[in-house]
Amino acid sequence: MNQTNQHSLSVENDGARTRLDAFLAERVPKVSRSAWKALIQAGLVTVNGAAAKPNHKLKAGDALAWTIPPRAPAAAMPEDIPLDILFEDESVLALSKPPGLVVHPAVGNASGTLLHGLLFHDPVFQTLERAGIVHRLDKDTSGVMVVAKSAAAIANLQAQFKNRETEKEYRALVWGAPPRTGRIETRLGRHPAHRQKQAVLKEGGREAITNFERLEQFAECALMRIGIETGRTHQIRVHMAHIRHPIVGDAVYGRRRENKLPIAPPRQMLHAAKLSLNHPATGKRLSFEAPLFEDMALILERLRND
Repeated sequence: MNQTNQHSLSVENDGARTRLDAFLAERVPKVSRSAWKALIQAGLVTVNGAAAKPNHKLKAGDALAWTIPPRAPAAAMPEDIPLDILFEDESVLALSKPPGLVVHPAVGNASGTLLHGLLFHDPVFQTLERAGIVHRLDKDTSGVMVVAKSAAAIANLQAQFKNRETEKEYRALVWGAPPRTGRIETRLGRHPAHRQKQAVLKEGGREAITNFERLEQFAECALMRIGIETGRTHQIRVHMAHIRHPIVGDAVYGRRRENKLPIAPPRQMLHAAKLSLNHPATGKRLSFEAPLFEDMALILERLRND
């Protein structure tokens, strides 16, 4: 199942009255029955041109067609990684990603990622490109993510993110005393000297828009509500550093002032608190929210009590 392939066949008399998933597992044994079930549920198998259920009883003469998409990445194996699921149905899964969890496998993180956990959670993700992941959060950013559970849902959600139909709201602790409200509009792209970093550019790059509101001011830092209209790599971290109020605990774009806080931050204090989007199948507007993780909540509690 490493390359996209389209196939078809007709049901003969000996296949009549057989379940669709069982029939395909017998005729194409290199694909397991659980994988066939996931393919069928993902809408990648049709009977006489129409989608069907795994338990659909076949008749002689039925025309079957299916597409086996690439697994992404092909070498990824399912891993039993706990997922904090906020919502799940046949089209989407929303979860609260903990800090420290990498979303995609990469150099240095070949296992133990969110993708591996999704492959274990439901075989349907084994049939989808990138296991249905349509957006990402940095390793040390916590909070709400949504994952697609069918090829149609992937296309729909990707279009919503591209067309700015989603709403993303974050909570962040930043250094200093920022303005009460503000809007940052810049071009973002790869840093000209430090290629692993992103930077605000005068020319080139891509448009990036961030809105912010100060919710609480403390002696050394402030709690912010941040909304992004675009989803560029490291956007919030770069933008807040650009206005000289970097994210507390950000080792890449921030500055070391942990001794000024009651507790040293173990990571960047950035949390995706809320994500709103249209359900890819029904069109209903959905909003998913995730509470702060313990590390960020504890720092806030100490700041409020000092």
